[in-house]
Amino acid sequence: MLAPCILRQALHRGGLVARATLTLALMLGGYSSAGAQSAAPAQPTAEIVLAGEDDWPPYSSASTAEPQAAPVGFAVDLVRAVFASQGLTVKIISVPFARCMLYAKTGQVAGCFNATITDDNRGDYVWHQPAMFEEELSIYGRVEETASEMRLSDLRGKRVAYTNGYTYPSEFMHDSRIQKFSAVSDTALIRMLLSRRVDYILLNRTPGSMRIDNTPEFRGRVRRTGIVSMDGFWLAFSKQHPQGERLALQFGQGLSQMRRDGSYQRMLDEFRSRVGYR
Repeated sequence: MLAPCILRQALHRGGLVARATLTLALMLGGYSSAGAQSAAPAQPTAEIVLAGEDDWPPYSSASTAEPQAAPVGFAVDLVRAVFASQGLTVKIISVPFARCMLYAKTGQVAGCFNATITDDNRGDYVWHQPAMFEEELSIYGRVEETASEMRLSDLRGKRVAYTNGYTYPSEFMHDSRIQKFSAVSDTALIRMLLSRRVDYILLNRTPGSMRIDNTPEFRGRVRRTGIVSMDGFWLAFSKQHPQGERLALQFGQGLSQMRRDGSYQRMLDEFRSRVGYR
């Protein structure tokens, strides 16, 4: 989830964009020595390329250590199913979320998932309707923490950490009364909490709980203490990509169709049953 300030910083660093462009070209197989000698024949239909984040299980995470591998997870399966309902197939690359949103913002891919809509990024992308799914943005503290059912206002005056590059509610990001700290990943965020560098951290409930329960050094040491918001998650389509607006419309139509015919709910129920979190 890419915070707007991070996007602006990224875009002001010309070197980052250049390196990101080269990385994307390599991932998509766009560079070869043979290509320098002879031009490839034109393709009749442009391939639809999307980016999915590489470290947010069970929704989207890298399946292997290879950068060319597509991500896996519920959001990946849903994106493919929605486009398939419209007779389209897509290629999905796996990248860190900040880079994912940068690729979409600059038109290097048609879209990036999974993003929330905030006051700060609303105008930067093309947004489909309805949302793909909802997730709770939860407050987590150490297991000895006595507070419960905290809300955003309870974080004022506290040291609170969040994952750098994710999209958080504007109400949190712009509240100067909350002492904010950032970490490079959700895992680093939890370690920051356990080392007592901060009082609380923000994690989406399903991915956060799974990460805590599945990591021996975290298990039994961190607990949910409240909620900031219940957020929808979207595929952020690029305004700069020639297919962005059309694909956003088709994706919204396909997702609405799946919600009407029950196939979306069946996918969601199977996913929730499989992961064991709600």
